[in-house]
Amino acid sequence: MVEPKAGRQAWLGSMRVRILSVVVGLLLLSSLGSVLVLRTVLLQELEQEVQLGLEQEAAEFRLLSAGNNPQTGEPFDGDLKAVFDVYFTRKVPSEGEALLSFVDGELYESRRAQDAAAATEIAPAITYWLSLERSESGDINTQLGLARYVAMPLQGDRQDGLFVVVNFPAFERREIDAAVGTQIAIQIGTLVVASLVGFAFAGRILRPLRSLASTARRITDTDLTQRIPISGGDEASQIAATFNDMLTRLEAVFATQRRFLDDTSHELRTPLTIIRGHVELLELYETPQQRQETIALITDEIDRMTEIVNDLFLLAQADQPEFLQLEPLDLRDLVREVHRKAQAMAVRDWKVDARDPTVVLGDRRRLTQAMLQLADNAAKHTAEGTTIQMGTSIEGGYARLWVDDHGAGVPTQDADRIFERFQRSAMDGARTGAGLGLAIVRAIAEAHGGDVALVRGRPGARFEITLPAAPATTRGLHNLEPPRNSGP
Repeated sequence: MVEPKAGRQAWLGSMRVRILSVVVGLLLLSSLGSVLVLRTVLLQELEQEVQLGLEQEAAEFRLLSAGNNPQTGEPFDGDLKAVFDVYFTRKVPSEGEALLSFVDGELYESRRAQDAAAATEIAPAITYWLSLERSESGDINTQLGLARYVAMPLQGDRQDGLFVVVNFPAFERREIDAAVGTQIAIQIGTLVVASLVGFAFAGRILRPLRSLASTARRITDTDLTQRIPISGGDEASQIAATFNDMLTRLEAVFATQRRFLDDTSHELRTPLTIIRGHVELLELYETPQQRQETIALITDEIDRMTEIVNDLFLLAQADQPEFLQLEPLDLRDLVREVHRKAQAMAVRDWKVDARDPTVVLGDRRRLTQAMLQLADNAAKHTAEGTTIQMGTSIEGGYARLWVDDHGAGVPTQDADRIFERFQRSAMDGARTGAGLGLAIVRAIAEAHGGDVALVRGRPGARFEITLPAAPATTRGLHNLEPPRNSGP
């Protein structure tokens, strides 16, 4: 019993129902207000029309009685019957109107519209009008409801008379009420249809939000692949699209974290095993020299672990916006600086080729780190005195930083995977991916919107970092797609 009640409460409290309730409430208030205003205006117009008709009839009768008899061409001279005869031959009562004439207290002639009362139905009112001594207008209650009248007592030469024009607006009032009732029914029907259509349309509009809630419930820390289907470009669809973008970013972040943890656990397992094994044997060694050698080995493994963690941390940072501190820089100066630093790495024939101005928007510290990594990689896989050349060039809107050596080169089977993390060469003594070094170089290049590649088809090994040249903004920088190197 609790679940259905909770379900109804959730349904009644949903955004769809609340929005529709507010809209329907506003439409209902506006409809009622418009109907009431319409009825008031129509009744006022009816009152004005009745009053104007009474005044017009009275004015016409006065004008006729003060003029000449059209049959004789002579003045009426107080002949009330002649005035009434001429008047009633000309007049047709308006809707709801009755015309009455009396001579010496007796009904002489009358005309009435179909919806007006006969003289016999308003006897009390006639008695009142016959008692008047002067003209009067006003309202009086009758069997047909409230009536409006103008009564004009008349003095003839030998007779007394009375002319009354009276209007019964009850019938027209009922017509107005009927029309208003019809309008109310139409408004209610329209409101019901609009509510049903609005309910369905609101459900369609809010569908992305429901999908968002459903997708959010299905998301776990191990499954961020769920996405909300989007159709249209309204605000709800934009929210869904933003949510999908957020999920994509979260998925990338979690993937980076998982990869970091996996790589860390994988790479640290061996040095930790070595350290533990030697620590357990440390107390068994009898001579200080053996213990010193063991301590040196343990220290070396700890240093290697620290280096691995630092490299992995740098790779994890590569996807973050703050990874780079961009500034315009000339790569010639950077290459010359790297050349000076590289000479202290090993005894090699270090050369530099950087003649043309090559300006990019980049991070000097990160690019220096990448070039030093390539230089160190070249030094590790070449013999003493071997020529290692580094330089920069620009071509087709892209700048290139390169390190070229005349060493053993890279085996063909390793060329495609040396930039992956923790890749080792299948050939002993040959050039390898150097653990995380080349992966770091690639991460730095891609963070700049560029790429790094091994140039094939030449002796030794030549690594090239390709960057967009002189971009206007960081965003424009990342939107550029540098071409892959296929040759020198």
